[in-house]
Amino acid sequence: MADTADAIVARAIDLVRESFIAASGPGGQNVNKVATAVQLRLDVYALRLPPEVFQRLKTLAGSRMTAGGEIVIAARRFRTQEANRAEARERLAELIRGAFDAPARRARSRLNRVGKEARIKAKKSRGAIKAGRGKPDW
Repeated sequence: MADTADAIVARAIDLVRESFIAASGPGGQNVNKVATAVQLRLDVYALRLPPEVFQRLKTLAGSRMTAGGEIVIAARRFRTQEANRAEARERLAELIRGAFDAPARRARSRLNRVGKEARIKAKKSRGAIKAGRGKPDW
């Protein structure tokens, strides 16, 4: 499964569209002159992901995924285009790899008799405390 994720990541990097935009933050006068921030756009439908992986990717991406199925990642932390491009690509790769990690199935637990009795006793005592509240009935 890991080699599949890496293959899809490589394909995604090939399909990504980059645009450079003016960034705020560190850089001094350089910020006003050079578009150092990068914005990556990836059409997720072009990756042809399995349905369960697509759903996990959609959940992980959250608001970074548009209604049209594009993931948009912006990186503007560094002063150079190259560093911001590398960071954005790495974040995209981590997002896709994370979608391939299936969540572990939850093991159902069973309560023994003593545990059940203790739970019921705690609920009864809590109910008694709450019943004691309120206006007295004269």
